[in-house]
Amino acid sequence: MATRQNSSSGKPKSPRIQVVLPEELCYRLTALAEQECRTVSNMAKVLIQQGVQRLEQAGSSGVQTPTPTERLRSALEAQQPRRLRGAPRRLRLHRPG
Repeated sequence: MATRQNSSSGKPKSPRIQVVLPEELCYRLTALAEQECRTVSNMAKVLIQQGVQRLEQAGSSGVQTPTPTERLRSALEAQQPRRLRGAPRRLRLHRPG
């Protein structure tokens, strides 16, 4: 059963679970998280969401249409992170002298 904790402000936090992974799977998950600039926890959450959604869609007889929020979330998660090229340039301000 997932445990739920309260934050210091008293608001309930998201439920938490504990998962034991084989060492090889843990390395693979860590590598995927690094590729997508995510934490290992967030990468695991995304993969679990995708797996559950896939299983639910396969189990249902009708085709489910994803909600606009789900489509947006999927599109954002599918994007590759963009990195800045080179060091940021400094702007020189001309002060009237």
